[in-house]
Amino acid sequence: MAEERAWWKEAVVYQIYPKSFDDSDGDGIGDLQGVIDRLDHVAALGADVIWLNPVYESPQEDNGYDISDYRAIHEEYGTMADWERLLEAVHARDMRLIMDLAVNHTSTEHDWFQRSRRDEDGYREYYFWREGEEPPNNWKSGFGGSAWSHDEEAGMQYLHLFDETQADLDWDTEAVRDDVYEMMNWWLEKGIDGFRMDVVNLVSKPEGLPDGDPAQDWVGIEHFSDGPRAEEYITEMAERTWDDYDTMVVGECIDIDTETASDYVSADGPMDMVFHFEHMLVDMGDRWLSPAEWDLTDLKAIMSNWQTELDGWNSLYLTNHDQPRIVSRFGDDGAYRRESGKLLGMLLFTLSGTPYVFQGQEIGMTNYPWSNLDELDDLQSIGKVEEAMAAGEIDSFEEVQDIVRARSRDNARTPMQWDDSEHAGFTDGDPWLAVNPDYEDINVAAAEADEDSILHYYRDLVALRDAHDVFVYGDYELLLPDHESVWAYRMTLPEDMRTDGTEVGEALVALNFSTSETTVSPADAERTDELLLANYDDGGAVEGELTLRPYEARVYALD
Repeated sequence: MAEERAWWKEAVVYQIYPKSFDDSDGDGIGDLQGVIDRLDHVAALGADVIWLNPVYESPQEDNGYDISDYRAIHEEYGTMADWERLLEAVHARDMRLIMDLAVNHTSTEHDWFQRSRRDEDGYREYYFWREGEEPPNNWKSGFGGSAWSHDEEAGMQYLHLFDETQADLDWDTEAVRDDVYEMMNWWLEKGIDGFRMDVVNLVSKPEGLPDGDPAQDWVGIEHFSDGPRAEEYITEMAERTWDDYDTMVVGECIDIDTETASDYVSADGPMDMVFHFEHMLVDMGDRWLSPAEWDLTDLKAIMSNWQTELDGWNSLYLTNHDQPRIVSRFGDDGAYRRESGKLLGMLLFTLSGTPYVFQGQEIGMTNYPWSNLDELDDLQSIGKVEEAMAAGEIDSFEEVQDIVRARSRDNARTPMQWDDSEHAGFTDGDPWLAVNPDYEDINVAAAEADEDSILHYYRDLVALRDAHDVFVYGDYELLLPDHESVWAYRMTLPEDMRTDGTEVGEALVALNFSTSETTVSPADAERTDELLLANYDDGGAVEGELTLRPYEARVYALD
């Protein structure tokens, strides 16, 4: 049966973290006018959709995911008029705009919470309040410490699965859902093209709020991830909001597998796709501060499983605002930064699903060399380190410096590197977060001038995907599953989706995740017909086997 076509399946999404994208007024903080000023860069890449991280009014404790007014723009980013100009500018370039929205929780400065703590007009039921000075259960915050805080004004404890300034809404309260849906429809009526729903599968908590397994790094997750009414509420959300519009909706879902995800994104599911985290945990041990060596066979197995077992559409990403830079994490940010950056791009653009590019990924930006805790802004990194210090597990930041350097969310949030001028052309002022010291070599201007850059290669990848439906709707088959350094797979476009005789029906992708030359013999090597794209100047010979140079990536049409 042919896959049903949709614009969001064929799209390439570019994620903009506005605080770090471009600062137009010199205050050191990126803003909406800065996004407008740089839209041509995004359009030239070939992106179809912009995912804009939160720009709503917020005290910015968690960089906008603590929303205090859903219908206003945070003043450091600009005004609603600026946002409206941005939407118009995006649409004028034949791109679409999806808004990032957090409705599991609000800022404690939100009017709903202020009225809730005062027990006004039924608002007490909007959040989780419990009597007593001590937490009512052992749940932990995702940022470290207890998931409960005592509010002096209310004289009660309230639940926050993230920072103490981000109070969880009680979705069992019908008025909460009504208010959220009304707000979402307000944005849809303004002309947006969809939503990225933050931690959306956490909206339902079980009755009684039972204790969680203390052995879990995030204690309580088995109760609040995909809670008893999560699917019901997300389905209701879709029916009351985006189902009436031509939208793209992706839900960030914590601790989810293909079976549960299929309930959300199958043909009858409420969302178009989800962000899962299985592949993002491949290098993580039992705890955030306990790293593990990642193995290519494990990464292949996880991503292959999502290619073959998900009943629905895939999202394809290797980084975002919450994850380290991909060349530092899965590639080589030293001698083979260029080659590995291109290889990782080929992986994302030749699998079935919708690829997401996070700002700076297209030029191969790298992790930052953090040297002390004071340099960091990320609540998660700071909270995890401080929690370990308080527990006596570590005595200093230096003991976990390498782990933080590898894992901190701030790696993705350092300012976009536009050129080799001061502060990488991001701002004329003092940047809110340090600019990576490698900006003089790694920047957009340098990449534009270098025809062999990662940036130009990403444009080639977008063109490749646009030209061949096999890389959008193709069926995936993993080859050489146990090979420790080569990821090879076949993509096959179903016969009933082939539009004409020139369509590439089958393709072979071969990726060498190694600094060593490697020779493999996938069965399809004998069938290679045409080299479609490679990340070395010549694609190498094929004689029944493939000899791949360090971080070499090739894709062939099969005869």
